[in-house]
Amino acid sequence: MNKTSKRANRWLSLILCTVLIAAMALMATGCDTQKTDGETTPNTTTADTAVETCATLGEGETVFYLEVVGKNGGTTRFEIHTDSHTVGEALLATGLIENDTGTYGLFVKTVNGETVVYEEDGMYWAFYVDGKYATKGVSDTAVDAGVTYALRAEK
Repeated sequence: MNKTSKRANRWLSLILCTVLIAAMALMATGCDTQKTDGETTPNTTTADTAVETCATLGEGETVFYLEVVGKNGGTTRFEIHTDSHTVGEALLATGLIENDTGTYGLFVKTVNGETVVYEEDGMYWAFYVDGKYATKGVSDTAVDAGVTYALRAEK
């Protein structure tokens, strides 16, 4: 093989590696995107469902995401770094939730500074794991890296 052919192969390899890295970066879903029904779109700020810029909270090796949907439907997305074993521990450590401890574990009352009281407004904080209603509460749900958890004010 001659020098020109080797040089061309090196350039081709470099270009292919660059394209692959760029493609991987575009497919990653971090704080800069909102995932809805399997479709990833940039964060938007519409009147009905505003998505605020993602904040990074906590310290630790494991990273997961939390979407908070308030009473008015506005969504705030957080990137959580933690070494905690459960979602509840991680959210308490970051100060994102306030709670009462009941018979069934943590009873979340306040999320990201917004309080819902069922007796007053008929709402509660529903807990979701990757878009599906959770089968366990935040205090019993193990932290899994890359998963998106959600707390939504619902009636």
